[in-house]
Amino acid sequence: MHEHNIDVAAFEQLNRQDLVNTINDLILHDFEKLVFVLYRIDVNEAKIKSLLASKTDTNAADLIADAIIERINQKKAAKELFKQHNHVDSGEEKW
Repeated sequence: MHEHNIDVAAFEQLNRQDLVNTINDLILHDFEKLVFVLYRIDVNEAKIKSLLASKTDTNAADLIADAIIERINQKKAAKELFKQHNHVDSGEEKW
């Protein structure tokens, strides 16, 4: 069994091809770690299962990578929206 010490922040920084390669490796050698990473990134489990079931002709790692990238982009957009809505001109914090 391979040792996979990829922290989630590093995982999120991988380019798509490196992400696909890492996911393929995790599928083959440390599926539990893959499940943990998906949980930490907050990828919808039902969505992954649905994608895998409906697109059986597509590499599973490609589907999972795309779902991870989509979720990361959603989180970035939400964070940006939150920043815009909580910007205070006076410089005071709202807490």
